[in-house]
Amino acid sequence: MTLALVSGGGGFVGRFIVEKLLDEGMSVRITGRTPPVDEFFSRSVEFVPQALDPESDFSAAFAGVDTFVHAAFDHLPGKYRGGEGGDAEGFRRRNHLGTVAFFRAAEAAGVRRAVFLSSRAVYGAQKPGVVLTEQTVPHPDTLYGEVKLAAEREILSMAAAGFEPTVLRITGVYGPAGKGRRHKWADLFDDWRAGREVAPRAGTEVHGEDVATAVSLVLSATDDVAGEAFNVSDITVDRRELLGMAAEITDVASPLPASADLSALNVMSCEKLRVLGWRPGGPAKLFDFLRSSLAS
Repeated sequence: MTLALVSGGGGFVGRFIVEKLLDEGMSVRITGRTPPVDEFFSRSVEFVPQALDPESDFSAAFAGVDTFVHAAFDHLPGKYRGGEGGDAEGFRRRNHLGTVAFFRAAEAAGVRRAVFLSSRAVYGAQKPGVVLTEQTVPHPDTLYGEVKLAAEREILSMAAAGFEPTVLRITGVYGPAGKGRRHKWADLFDDWRAGREVAPRAGTEVHGEDVATAVSLVLSATDDVAGEAFNVSDITVDRRELLGMAAEITDVASPLPASADLSALNVMSCEKLRVLGWRPGGPAKLFDFLRSSLAS
């Protein structure tokens, strides 16, 4: 049976990936700073404590591993952009050098397929309205984006016979947060229900299950995906539209925010991933998530 290692598997996005790999019949080991709470996953998962540190010994994490997915990221709770706090140097060391060290350990351990979860933040500031493809020249405008891009470039340069790393550039991720945690829009819904003012805002989103499907596709692809980057995005979500759906589900009559200006938004093209068979859930999946989360 295949043994997959998911670094940061107990995190928000990592949990979706772990569940997908379990559903596909793999054994899964996760790493992190602390073990997940009981029943966080649907089935048994092995936990190995592992710091995101370039000087770490990764041998215990990779013992017997066939497949590696790197979902770990060290940041202040709830923050990616600005997640360095007052420690920019440590943030770079852990999330750039520590990530690269993880992949070098994977290569040394004989792992063949490996996936790095990067971010749309690598694209940074682009001309208003430009559609982002994998050929778009990155211009990261945050330390988060800079660190992700630096790690990407080193990881992709490692692609060779016997080691096949792939990068997924992921947009904002939504979905259920797991036992004992709140989903990303919980505070927004609380403010809206209470009648507090909600500022207009829009962004691109993808369900965590669709991220996990993208991971599975590149891990199992018969096409040559080594050394390639893929965009992962699904729908544009305007807070007015989002809360309008919430109002439809709950009959709450709180005021809706104004519509956001979508003209400058940079939407990601995912045609490259669609060629591999990726079909995200679209607006219907968003509505199903809202219906289940607002009913609980």
